[in-house]
Amino acid sequence: MKATELLYQSGQSLWLDNITRELLTSGTLAHYIRELAVKGLTSNPTIFDHAIRQGSAYDAAIHERLAAGLSGERLFFELALQDLTAAADLFRELNERTSGVDGWVSLEVSPLLAHDTQTTLAEAKELHARAGRPNLYIKIPGTPEGLPAIEEAIFAGIPINVTLLFSPAQYLAAAEAYLRGVERRIEAGLNPNVGSVASLFISRWDVAVAERAPRRLLEKLGLAVGRSAYHAYSGLLESSRWRRAFNAGARPQRLLFASTGTKDPKASDILYVKGLNAPLTINTVPESTLKAFVDHGELGPEWSTDRKESERVLNDFRRAGIDLDELAKRLQEEGAASFVAAWNDLLGVIAAKSASLQTPPRRAAS
Repeated sequence: MKATELLYQSGQSLWLDNITRELLTSGTLAHYIRELAVKGLTSNPTIFDHAIRQGSAYDAAIHERLAAGLSGERLFFELALQDLTAAADLFRELNERTSGVDGWVSLEVSPLLAHDTQTTLAEAKELHARAGRPNLYIKIPGTPEGLPAIEEAIFAGIPINVTLLFSPAQYLAAAEAYLRGVERRIEAGLNPNVGSVASLFISRWDVAVAERAPRRLLEKLGLAVGRSAYHAYSGLLESSRWRRAFNAGARPQRLLFASTGTKDPKASDILYVKGLNAPLTINTVPESTLKAFVDHGELGPEWSTDRKESERVLNDFRRAGIDLDELAKRLQEEGAASFVAAWNDLLGVIAAKSASLQTPPRRAAS
């Protein structure tokens, strides 16, 4: 049995952090779902940027939408929705069979709206309605500015992937926003079963301390932060407040481990899959990590609810002079800035591709 299937049987779902037109049209994604136990999919602007920049798979679709008068963000969302609705259809049977636990895809709102709750909410509603798929999450960053939009979106019944979380404290703030939205739905007599995941970024922790941490602590911080967040997550699920919501028909907002491709070439290429084995969670991996795990993957020990190991490692970093709270804040701020930069890069790629497709070919000199 493949390692990916064993991981799923242990209680964790493996999602793919990639989407391209070729992945869909070649049948590769369908193969991953059928043969490699891939249970969902996430996307981001950088993925689309590379796919549009490096090939011609989107040229015909871009040309068609240019002719219809679309450009910029409007053109991009047309392309993204075409890909993600096709992916959602591939996952639809799984989504229905698991009663909405798995089988999701994700689309990000414009990060340029990060400080505008009402516009973010309006765009989330519009994108979800245009997709017309119940198994599509809208991604909203779990920054202080994004939390009100997350609560309002959940109250409006829009499934949300809360992204850009780095610490247990940031996760708890996002979970609180989700639960407030659910509780408001219960009070209003609405169905409280609104899908959501909370995405905790892992590998960027180890990148951030690679030049500062003692050698014996290298590649240990991301896993320790993930384990600490899992303890916080488990505690919420056991709380009376969350159980009251579950009793009214709500479902858990699952913890998702993101940014789990290994960045250090000297470290194991399955470091963050083997080391993040926790039931009722998701690990979303790049395609290269998925293939590596299929080729030579093995499961690490299932996490327990004992906090001692993660706290010991985190305290080792604190004693080494690393302010984890300040670093978490910086990582989230840098992540938000990188989202904006990636979005602007994507729009630049679309503009350049659009210009090249509208320019008639030059005639050869006679």
